[in-house]
Amino acid sequence: MTERLIVVGGVAAGMSAASKAKRANPNLDVVVYEKSLFISYGACGMPYLIAGDVADYRDLLARTPEQMAKRGVKVHVRHEVMAIDAGARTVTVRDLAQGRTFTQAYDKLVVATGAAPIRPPVPGVDLEGVCVLRSLEDGRALLRLIEERRPQRAVIVGGGYIGLEMAETFRRLGMATTMMIRSGQVMRQTLDDDVRVVVEDELARCDVTVVQGTLTGFEGDGWVEAALTDEGRYPCDVALLGIGVRPVVELARQVGVRLGKTGAIATDHHMRTNLPGVYAAGDCAEVHHLLTGEPAYIPLGSTANKQGRTAGAHAAGDDASFAGVVGTLIVRVFDLAVASTGLTSAAARSRGYAVAETNIQAQDVSHYFPGAADIHVKLIVDEDTERLLGGQIVGRPSAIKRIDVLATALHHGLTVSDLQRLDLSYAPPFAPVWDPLLVAANVAGR
Repeated sequence: MTERLIVVGGVAAGMSAASKAKRANPNLDVVVYEKSLFISYGACGMPYLIAGDVADYRDLLARTPEQMAKRGVKVHVRHEVMAIDAGARTVTVRDLAQGRTFTQAYDKLVVATGAAPIRPPVPGVDLEGVCVLRSLEDGRALLRLIEERRPQRAVIVGGGYIGLEMAETFRRLGMATTMMIRSGQVMRQTLDDDVRVVVEDELARCDVTVVQGTLTGFEGDGWVEAALTDEGRYPCDVALLGIGVRPVVELARQVGVRLGKTGAIATDHHMRTNLPGVYAAGDCAEVHHLLTGEPAYIPLGSTANKQGRTAGAHAAGDDASFAGVVGTLIVRVFDLAVASTGLTSAAARSRGYAVAETNIQAQDVSHYFPGAADIHVKLIVDEDTERLLGGQIVGRPSAIKRIDVLATALHHGLTVSDLQRLDLSYAPPFAPVWDPLLVAANVAGR
């Protein structure tokens, strides 16, 4: 009898799981149930769709149900899995288009239910014009709103990477833009103060106002007219909630899937849950942090794809595993790009490390080459062992992928001495003879 793998949810983790499982075991019956109309798309491209860099939302689509069918994967959109019976190994599915409910048996199950944007329970949060940006439907709705209403004033609640990307987008579209952040600091969890100031200076240069305050509600008569904090009132025609996401785990929790301390689903390195035959992957699942050794919740598309691929391969019979992450992040902020990996100084100290910090500013290409620009590099090092614990970089977009060198170093536990010996590439249009990373390592090694 042919075994069946059911995947609950599409997009990054779900479709990676389904695709990999079918490749690993072509005889496996792979079925995907996705609640929305879209199964696979580049969600991180939505700010650039709204800004006009991407011409059409269909350009963001990676796979369609028809394309997956040609690969032998059965995909059902507008189908919501309502319940799981782990003992009987069945799922109860609601066909949202036809209004019917049915039961389907499985041998293996991958839960890829993703995450939902946090909508704080404050007055006015349901007013028209108060938006989130998580799904492709959210992106299309915000794009329609801008095209139809032509808002002139935008408020962004939150200072994470979505907030930064949308601050740039709103300014490019000509809107006066205010970022309301409880701490008053952008990227508070991923940047140290001495690096953050460079980012905040760029926001100020581009007329983005950053204010400190806790959101208390929204005002408006049907349509949002102002955002309110404990510190003041900020008029707006559109408001974006960018204060984070929560894992969607209720379906899994109800059937007895164990949740971790982050509130997301706990898995092992094979993405297995505590229930036999049940896996979890993507933004609903925890991930192992290689530096802390602890579970972490880092909902990124790159991680979700790796988790989904691992879950699908293992469910299909391969001995696949996913070791974990070091928390690498990159975002564009107007003419700069910002990247971080590993631990911040504060996070490292909170875990008992004796932290040594190195900050350097250098040229990203040879100083005599046209267009040479500053790049800021920070290294966080364990003073006792000289092991690299983290890194942060701010520079122009063409130079920012140096963060991947530091991420690789973290994956392999390299020390400052190891960094100093790296054979990094050199040519005047691309890097100085002493790459900024090597300069930082040399300074850290003194």
